[in-house]
Amino acid sequence: MDGVDERTGAGGERVRLVPWAEGDLWLLRRTNSPEMTAHLGGPESEERLLARHRRYMEPGPGRMYRVTLADGGETVGSVGYWERTWRDAEVWETGWGVLPEFQGRGLAVRAARAVREAARAAGTHRYLHAFPGVDHGASNAVCRGAGFTLLGQVDFEYPKGHWIRSNDWRVDLERGD
Repeated sequence: MDGVDERTGAGGERVRLVPWAEGDLWLLRRTNSPEMTAHLGGPESEERLLARHRRYMEPGPGRMYRVTLADGGETVGSVGYWERTWRDAEVWETGWGVLPEFQGRGLAVRAARAVREAARAAGTHRYLHAFPGVDHGASNAVCRGAGFTLLGQVDFEYPKGHWIRSNDWRVDLERGD
């Protein structure tokens, strides 16, 4: 699904989801800063970033995107959805990151809404989940603003070997939430 756009509110900036490509490694490096990974266990090694970049480009269930401003094409961050087994069921999981200079403008909410629609269009799983840390106010606000329902707190492993207390937010893709 190329060129997914999302606009919210009168005069809101539109975002576009552009499928992840070879030239997007720079964005992965930018989002790997201590500031951007503080709630995710910290920055990854270059080796792990390169492996992640390759996974993002591989065909398979789910998809990663570079988020751009629809008007002008400036890159503002990334968002995606992927398969996860959660409570004995296959679901989609989503996550996002907006570059610091673009934060506070509602762009992550718009990107999360757009990726919700991309996951719905994939038609594979009924639910899309997000698992921000309970202390990550901005990402929890994104979930709320993007129409996710808070199911409660859970212990969540990310990255492997790093446990955090997270909120489990969910959208029912079949109901059209």
